[in-house]
Amino acid sequence: MTKHIHEPARETPVVHEADVLVVGSGPGGLAAALAAARAGARVALVERFGCFGGNITVVGVEGFAWYRHEATVEAGGIGREFEDRAKAMGAAVPESQSLSYELDSEGFKLVADALVEEAGIHPMLHRQFVAPVMEGDTIRGIVVESKAGREAILARMVIDATGDADVAHRAGAPTIKTPLEEVQAASVMFHLAGVEKARFMAGVRADPQTYKDWSSGEWVVETDGKEDDMFSPFLGKPFETAIRDGVIPAHLNTIGGTWGAVHDSGEMTYMNLVHLAGCDGVDPDSLTHFEIEGRRQAMHAIEALRRYTPGCENVRLRNFGMSIGIRDSRKIDALYNKTEEDVRQEGRFGDSIGIYAEFIDGYGVLIIPTTGRYMQVPFRALLPKGVRNLAVAGRAIGGDKMAHAATRNMACCAVTGQGAGIAAALAVRAGCELAAVDISAVQGELTRQGVRID
Repeated sequence: MTKHIHEPARETPVVHEADVLVVGSGPGGLAAALAAARAGARVALVERFGCFGGNITVVGVEGFAWYRHEATVEAGGIGREFEDRAKAMGAAVPESQSLSYELDSEGFKLVADALVEEAGIHPMLHRQFVAPVMEGDTIRGIVVESKAGREAILARMVIDATGDADVAHRAGAPTIKTPLEEVQAASVMFHLAGVEKARFMAGVRADPQTYKDWSSGEWVVETDGKEDDMFSPFLGKPFETAIRDGVIPAHLNTIGGTWGAVHDSGEMTYMNLVHLAGCDGVDPDSLTHFEIEGRRQAMHAIEALRRYTPGCENVRLRNFGMSIGIRDSRKIDALYNKTEEDVRQEGRFGDSIGIYAEFIDGYGVLIIPTTGRYMQVPFRALLPKGVRNLAVAGRAIGGDKMAHAATRNMACCAVTGQGAGIAAALAVRAGCELAAVDISAVQGELTRQGVRID
């Protein structure tokens, strides 16, 4: 039986009021805040860590658009601006498997700072969301905890960009969780120093890996065939050899994956090699266990690279991401939940807020968008049932498992964020509820901000 304590009633000071409040500053939240501000709203951006950027900066996922090829059709907008601005500020390098730029996870902190300041957004770092402020079924703001104690922030519209639908869930909106035995694995990202670039790249050229090599060990990856002979920066053989030789325990047969960029300085970044099945992204005890386990597995991976990969004999750990990377947790039950058919068969919607290339990565499926196919993202997928004036941006939008395998990707999160931000700003301007906003006006502002919606 769980013990409880009684907390006495208390008054919580309101420390800020805004037109639009965005909770979480990953690719979805950062795009939402920028879009709302550029549409004329007074915007506050709340973030629990000390930097903006979420998955990019906190977790260390630098491959923002690694799906991009010559025929890929994309929404553009703020997601593309992230790449272009990072490149201009010296915080991006060409990505190894695509026609995109890999974002530097540390440098992008400065990129995000600049974008937030230029847009006139009120930044509120180091604040953890703990509760919504509700009037009936309408959200009016949030309560946060910080070094300053408990504070309230009020707004006319709220955007939940927590990644886990935290605001929606606690506001009473219905949410859905993938069964834990089916949930996509979590990852602890890390970066290396001490690589001899010339020797490492010579080894890659001598034994180039492709996407079909992802089907190895414990994994079987479904493609549509065209991906099978495309180059992938995949590392699997060193870890298979290490298990055979007893360097890595036999049960760690899910170590393996991709590297990001190799720099002339000897750094190798975005090491996506640790895959942690069974991690519950909304359970702090589970997160604690897998943060520690992920770092342990990363050191096994580094030892295998030292022994079995040319150019990596003297590598050392440079840094871990600040937090474990979660691919899959809560999703809202939205006014419209995207389906596998939508993401596989180019779904089209009258309330489109942007498009996303036919890129599916998850639940054992990998489809790379090389043929120009794309889907539209409907505004209704951002609106949770049962709560007024709340939109969700990022990987927690409504959809089934295969839809999530597409929409969870960072560039699509930015698409949903830009749409949510503009809709919230225009609803404030019109004095209407978020769900009643004029979608044609939203689409017009999206077009003005450089987003392709059809």
